[in-house]
Amino acid sequence: MTNRVERLSKSAVAVVIAALSFTTACGPVKRPDGGKGLLPVGASAPDFEGRDMTGKTVRLSEQRGHSAVVYFYPKDGTPGCTTEACAFRDAWRRYDKRGIVIFGVSRDSNDSHQEFRTHNALPFPLVADEDGSIDRAYGVPSLLGMSKRVTFLVGPDGKVAHVWPDVDPGVHADEVLGAAP
Repeated sequence: MTNRVERLSKSAVAVVIAALSFTTACGPVKRPDGGKGLLPVGASAPDFEGRDMTGKTVRLSEQRGHSAVVYFYPKDGTPGCTTEACAFRDAWRRYDKRGIVIFGVSRDSNDSHQEFRTHNALPFPLVADEDGSIDRAYGVPSLLGMSKRVTFLVGPDGKVAHVWPDVDPGVHADEVLGAAP
């Protein structure tokens, strides 16, 4: 019975996330740098830190000289977020071979991320943005404590090279890899 309730709860969350993704009422996010909306191509990517599979802290700024994918997603364990994370996982060797680092960012806690990462064997760091400061720094809308699904490709120089404001979780990992230098 508990598993059935958990599945129903996850389905309900997925429906709410899908409905909210069509909402435009919140308008562009005001960023701490004074700009509004998503960080534009050419902007310096704000630094942040996350934890890898071993619990080691990793920072975006430590990746200078390499491209990095920074993808924002609504909620650990929901169907679309699991599809997207697993697509990046499945493409990870191709990213790694090209020296491209992947960071997943959501408003979930480090404990939630650890469980999600372990359950899905994710080889890349997940970043806990519980207070929404990373969302705001990148101009990513957040509603009801969940980030909108948006991806940034950060170039080796630490600047935003590409932005995907609308993401199809199932094919996005290959799309981003195709655009990476």
